[in-house]
Amino acid sequence: MTRVAIIGAGFGGIAVAHQLRQAGYRDLTIFERAPEVGGVWRDNLYPGCACDIPAPLYSYSFAPNPEWTRRFPPRAEILDYLRACVRDFGLTAHLRLGTEVVEAAWTGSAWRVVTAAGAEEFDVLIPAMGQLSRPVIPVLPGAAEFGGIAMHTAQWDASVDLTGRRVAVLGTGASAIQLVPAIAGQAAHVTVLQRTPPWTLPKPDRRYGRLRRALHRRVPVVLRAARAGTWLLTVVTGKAVTGSRLAQVVVGTISRTQRAIQGRGLAGVRPDYALGCKRVLFTGDWYRTLRRPDVSLVTSDVDRLTPAGVRTADGVEHPVDVLVYGTGFAATEFLAPVRVHGRTGPLDAEWRDGAYAHLGIAVPGFPNLFLMYGPNTNTGNTSVVYFHESQARYIVQAVRHVDAHGPVEVRREVAEAFDAEIQRRLARSVWTACSSWYRTATGRVVTNWPGMAGEYRARTKVFRPADYAPAGQFQGTSAPNGLGSRSQ
Repeated sequence: MTRVAIIGAGFGGIAVAHQLRQAGYRDLTIFERAPEVGGVWRDNLYPGCACDIPAPLYSYSFAPNPEWTRRFPPRAEILDYLRACVRDFGLTAHLRLGTEVVEAAWTGSAWRVVTAAGAEEFDVLIPAMGQLSRPVIPVLPGAAEFGGIAMHTAQWDASVDLTGRRVAVLGTGASAIQLVPAIAGQAAHVTVLQRTPPWTLPKPDRRYGRLRRALHRRVPVVLRAARAGTWLLTVVTGKAVTGSRLAQVVVGTISRTQRAIQGRGLAGVRPDYALGCKRVLFTGDWYRTLRRPDVSLVTSDVDRLTPAGVRTADGVEHPVDVLVYGTGFAATEFLAPVRVHGRTGPLDAEWRDGAYAHLGIAVPGFPNLFLMYGPNTNTGNTSVVYFHESQARYIVQAVRHVDAHGPVEVRREVAEAFDAEIQRRLARSVWTACSSWYRTATGRVVTNWPGMAGEYRARTKVFRPADYAPAGQFQGTSAPNGLGSRSQ
């Protein structure tokens, strides 16, 4: 039986492990560096943390959850959902918790996976480490002098009591826009250090009471209808991001209206970049919170940290007891810090000009390696879980092929042609109009899918053996430039 190693027990790892078990594969090992499952929903403990995709769609299609208490569920409920999925899918025995993979190398016939406990060999390697797992903390002058507490939203210290303290939040992204309203009123004062204002949309949240949950349990079609309705909504927002002029006008009008009404009188909240260039954020209380007397919006750049707080470029020193970095993740550094060595050398060398993979799943020179949530499979408008399911179904077909025919790797010309197409489409997208976590330092968009989710589902529906070749057929190293003729 094919031996499969999965790295990561978040939404992606759980999805592919379940699909493989459904297909009859039992020799599965799920390596998870943390002491429990959950991925980002385990790690992000900050107050106010919740999903910004409606719950009916932010769950597996094969495991609907009738117990959500809100349309946009809080972090704790999502984590409980994932724990339940692991239990119900029979994955508990496959977990290797508290075990971090540090290296993986192709031996010529198998993957040698190295952890602190030693090395093991597997026929197939499936990294499912996510794009939002490595927090970024900017290097600020004076950081060593700061006398207060500093922490990232993804490394939240729950023992820190914010009551009566002066808190500064650096950034106005998806985490900050949830955190600030949650702590305003508890902290003595909240200073929001904004780099760029976000585009926002109203968050139509609502509570699901006992009767609604009972209806979901007893009449599952209601939950399926809610999922379908949410899907249709994301189609509209997706078209606004991917180029439909009409959808852009509709969504842009809604966003501007929200800002005009809720942000009336606020200075510095109007974005100066195109809608969708950075992640559009759903909120019902962001602007109202910024208008509070105990909240300050600071638009001047941070100059340095001081022993007592933060000094901005306008010369003002803001007293701070607790500094929170809402500064995002190293989303473009896929698989780091795991060292991966394929048939042709290290993955870092293959990706030195930016990560790429055929369908976001397979990389030439790396036999029997299939990625979950790989390059260019992020979505800025719908549920990433939908993409995870598409990848998992494709990977099951790939593993069946390996089981029947032996090791394979994607043909370089296939991967390069796919990448050239994706980068050509992305070059015309809104994501090239500003700097964001979607792009590398050179400007290459490596995270996002350029089209609609339905297109991705269609293109990953069938594993095509002609796109692959037996791993033993390839000899030597990769092209002299490491990336062949791949589009930059």
